[in-house]
Amino acid sequence: MATNTANSGALRTGSLTGLHWAGIALAAITGLLHLGLAASLLSSSLTSSLGWAFIIAGVGFLGAIVAILVDFRRRQLYLLGIPFTAGQIVAWAALNAPDFSPPGIADKIVQVLLIVVLVALYRQS
Repeated sequence: MATNTANSGALRTGSLTGLHWAGIALAAITGLLHLGLAASLLSSSLTSSLGWAFIIAGVGFLGAIVAILVDFRRRQLYLLGIPFTAGQIVAWAALNAPDFSPPGIADKIVQVLLIVVLVALYRQS
């Protein structure tokens, strides 16, 4: 049985709602912040395990955006995104307590909002 792969990887944004776009914006903000932090950490030491962890986190957020835009298992992505994002918050708190920086706090606010959006999207799907 042949399958049509002509549209594989094509953007499928027609079904995206305002809530989806809010989630995409929030994921982009935190993903880019993580990649920026990774660049600064890795510029001083390529062996920085924290720098590599930031790359993984940033790529995870940005990769999820691409998957949402091409309509790849959105419901599962919402469900996986909740613990992935919550884990970022827990790891940040554990590594930075009690000295929380304003940029770190701002990023965690973005991530809490992203979790709220992901829960709402999951419940709607």
